[in-house]
Amino acid sequence: MIGHEIIVVGASAGGVDAVPRLIESLPADLPASIFVVLHIPALGPDLLAEIVGRRAALKVSNGVDGEKILPGHVYLAPPDFHLQLEAGRVRLTRGPRENRHRPAIDALFRSAAEAYGPRVTGVVLTGYLDDGTAGLNSVKTHGGVAVVQDPKEAAAAGMPASALRNVEVDYCVPLAEIGPLLIRLATAQTGAKPKAKKVPSPAEKRQMSPKEMAQKFGPPTGFICPECNGPLWETKTGRSLQFRCHVGHAYSPDSLMADHADGLERALWSAVRTFDEQAALLRRLGERRFHSQAYGSDLELRAAKFEGDAEAIRKLLQAKR
Repeated sequence: MIGHEIIVVGASAGGVDAVPRLIESLPADLPASIFVVLHIPALGPDLLAEIVGRRAALKVSNGVDGEKILPGHVYLAPPDFHLQLEAGRVRLTRGPRENRHRPAIDALFRSAAEAYGPRVTGVVLTGYLDDGTAGLNSVKTHGGVAVVQDPKEAAAAGMPASALRNVEVDYCVPLAEIGPLLIRLATAQTGAKPKAKKVPSPAEKRQMSPKEMAQKFGPPTGFICPECNGPLWETKTGRSLQFRCHVGHAYSPDSLMADHADGLERALWSAVRTFDEQAALLRRLGERRFHSQAYGSDLELRAAKFEGDAEAIRKLLQAKR
């Protein structure tokens, strides 16, 4: 008989507090396996297992590539690795970042849904932007259960609010109620248990040629992947929208806009630097009484104009937007 014994959890900002509180609310004999992605820096200290396991009754550890999935275990995504599932096994990959993150919540949720279908419960906790929305939609379309932390009590409402807007969520509850809910879902007997599906490895599934992308998704959008500068295709599952390049970088709308905003700021600061350097060069040439064929003899006037352009961009960058 089926219970929802594959539980996938995603969190970002505020998750260092929310994830341990959720895990410590679960009993040692929980008949389920739990997989957690928390956005963490690739080069930061790997302390998450210690923090989550401090008061947990369940066994908590970083996932190990190829290890067998066991009930009563919490598997955490280590820094700079996607945590993904195959039938009966944990997989760690250093595949392309999704939504600017590795590990990414969507990557975990999608692989769990494809391998375990209706046996999966997906849980989106606190966080900014919208990583987890497309993955939670995949859980739903494969017959699983979608759970979202109430945005009103989340430290960062962005991720749960995005999931509520774009996915037919089954439960939206405060963090304190998610643990008891997961216990009920894991122990409920709702029908014949389907076998886990054997699917291609996560790395294999994300690699497609441009021709294959065009055949599957149509022509590219004209937008450029911020990671590799390749073309992006628009992909959509239900109400959840994503953009993806052929090597596997994937973006939800909020993540793509955030990355473009970062790129725009970098470009504008680069323009400031270029104008400042041009002004400095013209002044140095003027001090040496150099006559420029391009700029004439009044190099100071030209330098002042470049400085004015740089100052205008500085004000633009520093203005509240």
